[in-house]
Amino acid sequence: MKTLQLMLSLVLAAGALPAQKLGPPKLDHVFDLHLQLGKPQDVGTVSSAGMRRVAIVSGGTLEGPGMPGGKALKGKILPGVDFQIIRPDGLTELDAHYVVQLDSGDSIYVTNRGMRHGPADLLAKLAAGEAIDQSKIYFRTVVAVEAAAKSLDWMNKSIFVAIGERQPTEAIIHVYRLN
Repeated sequence: MKTLQLMLSLVLAAGALPAQKLGPPKLDHVFDLHLQLGKPQDVGTVSSAGMRRVAIVSGGTLEGPGMPGGKALKGKILPGVDFQIIRPDGLTELDAHYVVQLDSGDSIYVTNRGMRHGPADLLAKLAAGEAIDQSKIYFRTVVAVEAAAKSLDWMNKSIFVAIGERQPTEAIIHVYRLN
């Protein structure tokens, strides 16, 4: 009976505590990806969703501060692929997959899904290999990382979002951990 009374007292006391509000999430910059891109292969219109394009990631680099208070990250991007759907309205759905060999010797598997869109004239210039004003392009992704190394387990337990820049021969992805 005393246990029941104690539990009831705790429940009632818990209800009397003021609710604590969580502030908005913060973003910590963890690394940048510089993806070197090969010439994309257009498959053609595969459905009403749009045209399928396969873009080869031929290599690149990863560099950044890593976790606050942790070790900096640096590595080499191994060849991978970005499977894209280009919708009739010009929006590009991105689904990129590649492995990064870190300077520490550890590897991470990266999946980068998102979208890129902007004014039709700028997208045409970009497709023609011209540099454009990146502030006029919406290029956002969600990055998932798989890491086997214990020292990188924080990556398996994090949500990452990114802002991208599409340059004529590379994509630069600025990756942030949702804190």
